[in-house]
Amino acid sequence: MKMPFTVTILDKYILKQIFEVFVLGIVVFTSIIFASDTFISLIKQISNYGMPFNIAFMIILLNLPAVIVMTIPMSVLFSTVMTVNKLCLQSEITIMKACGISIKRISKPIFIFAAAMAVLTFFINETIVPVTTSQSKTLALYALVQRNIPEGKRNFSIKELKDGNYLKRLFYVEKCEDKQFSNVSILDLSDTDKIQILQAKTGTSVLEGWQFDNASVYTISKAGKTLNTSWLHRTIVDFGSDIQYQLDKKNDGTDYNFIQLMPYLKGNKANLNKTTLAKYRVSFWEKLALPVTTVVFVLIGIPLAITPPRVRHNRGFLFTIGIIFCYYIIRAFSMSLGYNYTITPFWAAGLPNIIIGIAGFFMYKYKSENL
Repeated sequence: MKMPFTVTILDKYILKQIFEVFVLGIVVFTSIIFASDTFISLIKQISNYGMPFNIAFMIILLNLPAVIVMTIPMSVLFSTVMTVNKLCLQSEITIMKACGISIKRISKPIFIFAAAMAVLTFFINETIVPVTTSQSKTLALYALVQRNIPEGKRNFSIKELKDGNYLKRLFYVEKCEDKQFSNVSILDLSDTDKIQILQAKTGTSVLEGWQFDNASVYTISKAGKTLNTSWLHRTIVDFGSDIQYQLDKKNDGTDYNFIQLMPYLKGNKANLNKTTLAKYRVSFWEKLALPVTTVVFVLIGIPLAITPPRVRHNRGFLFTIGIIFCYYIIRAFSMSLGYNYTITPFWAAGLPNIIIGIAGFFMYKYKSENL
């Protein structure tokens, strides 16, 4: 009796081609996402906050698992469409059908591969991504709070921007030796009603920010009138609170896995604002919806990739881009509805898969029964 999960020569042949294109898809889509989002964001942090390059590189590595989780469904779709379309163009599917092999049998190893990648996606998203995302934010906060001390430099300035465009603080340092600043001047514009100027003989970086000794602080009104002058033996300029707020504002639940997020929502429901609570609830269901996307993409990718014999060129890449574009348009729309409580978080996370899945089911059913 033949075992239902026996790997045949046909299965190995299809899986080999699927896997080769899948690896290529991971590299391509990961590079695109990094170049368009993560890398640009880190460049802004380096230029605006003086983050050291080696720490920025570590943050890139820590963000890699979260990006790979997003690219696995795309890569499975890409490998499915490219491989099946190639088999059609080379008339291999026609030959297989002539030998009595159905479309469903040809699709079997592809669905098994997609199911395996769905499990892998869930595993990475639940065990690795929460840890690396949290470490990435902690490392970014530590680097931005401590500030990069440019050892050995003389007569340099560092600016801190607010909202990426407006000057918040301007630092001028005469020299830096042995991690110690000398003759520091700070122009502080963080308060909209007044301007503060700090001058200090020495300073250094501590966990809370920058520490200055023997400092003079001049407070001036916007009209140019001196309000007061004070002398401080030691003071600390704190960068952390504002940066921590910005990092927390970007948190959408990726710092928690599926098991952690459930009790967190129950225990902090009263403490979270309405918008944050909605994001966490949608993120909770999306942790289940994302792995399912891998299988849904295969369901619609196979029938689209099966082209008529008269087509003599591979349209797989165009089909891949079209499906991904439609998916993320639907996803953006459903997410916005979920964040505004127009629909429940369950439907907000699952709606893209439901729409793409229904369309794919009928297309797959038609192609498998009529070709």
